[in-house]
Amino acid sequence: MDTYALPVFYRQLCAAFEQAQDEHPDEIRRLFHGRGRCWPGLEQLTADWLDGQLLVSLFKEPTSEFLTELNTLLHSLTEQDAWQQSGARALVLQHRSREGAPVEVLWGTLEPRPRVREQGLHYQLELGRNQNHGLFLDMRLGRRWVRQQARGLRILNLFAYTCGFSVAAIEGGAEQVVNLDMARAALSRGRDNHRLNRHDLGKVAFLGHELFKSWGKVRKLGPYDLIIIDPPSFQKGSFALTQDYHKILRRLPELLSENGQVLACVNDPNVPSRFLIDNMAEQAPALHFVERLDNPPEFADIDPEAGLKALVFGL
Repeated sequence: MDTYALPVFYRQLCAAFEQAQDEHPDEIRRLFHGRGRCWPGLEQLTADWLDGQLLVSLFKEPTSEFLTELNTLLHSLTEQDAWQQSGARALVLQHRSREGAPVEVLWGTLEPRPRVREQGLHYQLELGRNQNHGLFLDMRLGRRWVRQQARGLRILNLFAYTCGFSVAAIEGGAEQVVNLDMARAALSRGRDNHRLNRHDLGKVAFLGHELFKSWGKVRKLGPYDLIIIDPPSFQKGSFALTQDYHKILRRLPELLSENGQVLACVNDPNVPSRFLIDNMAEQAPALHFVERLDNPPEFADIDPEAGLKALVFGL
């Protein structure tokens, strides 16, 4: 990270903040995405607007000079008219490279469990406890796609985390959603997310199991019209993307209904779309590639294959 680039960050952040306040003031949104490498010297810096709280994240330990200048610029943001009229409550800096990914409150008072909105739906986040707050913003258009497809469908949501896809699916009229994730605490937050949106929990199942030990249970609750696979790149002791993804793909034909679809995702910048397309052709040749979903424009990347890959396949 380079101190000389911080004025660019400040200008881009101010412009994005004002645009967000004009176009979607009550929506959660990424305001600056240095991780896309479109801004030299700022590759380890992001900023998210979380419905009244600005979360700025550092993915690499900066120099003391960089940190001092960043703090100065962020405090000057709070003096802008747009900030003062936004109803902002806090400005928070997260040090993701430090143990525990601690947060530092630079201005205001942190709300550690904010309820935020995306595309009219409500989600419960947690700030200051974990590295991630509970909703991956680059998957916004993926959640929209699921909501548009969901009416009348039975859906399997693998690696469900806090059930963002499930919330979108039930809102879109899904008949049933089965969420599976080995992190039961995350599924509990997913249940809360459904409650926030006044969903019928009788249509939602939560399986706190390790996937590769649970195929019998998953199969019993099927077949499914849509299967969503959105795994982490690595989950210690249970999943490594390049080693284990194919084990899921080979099971898809026995889990899908006639004319079923799959939304398969990869978020590792070093793994291209071709990885999914080729593995699907080898492990489940009955499924053909249909399309790659767009990523939100605020997640622009110098290399499109380094960003999120969300691919649709169909029978």
